[in-house]
Amino acid sequence: QVQLVESGGGLVQPGGSLILSCAASGSRFSINAMGWYRQAPGKERELVATIITSGSTNYGDSVKGRFTISRDNAKNTVYLQMNSLKPEDTAVYYCRLDGSWSGWGQGTQVTVSS
Repeated sequence: QVQLVESGGGLVQPGGSLILSCAASGSRFSINAMGWYRQAPGKERELVATIITSGSTNYGDSVKGRFTISRDNAKNTVYLQMNSLKPEDTAVYYCRLDGSWSGWGQGTQVTVSS
């Protein structure tokens, strides 16, 4: 069984920054990709960013140039640096792991508001 533990969400003013982290723990699992998705009230879950083992990244159009995903392979942890946050970035952010086990974290709330 693999667990994904997310942290770093919270309330931030427009233009501010936050860092999310997601740590994967468990026994005998391999990781192909980790990433972040988000879901705002009344909307479908959407891609924020993903990173594969080689380090190649992919971003949703709405966050390109503002968010950066990174990964510490030794710690099985993925990070999301979010800069220039906008009210429309408000959502529950979910960590995703794809590999020998695939699944979601519990989600962390990010609220961008003055």
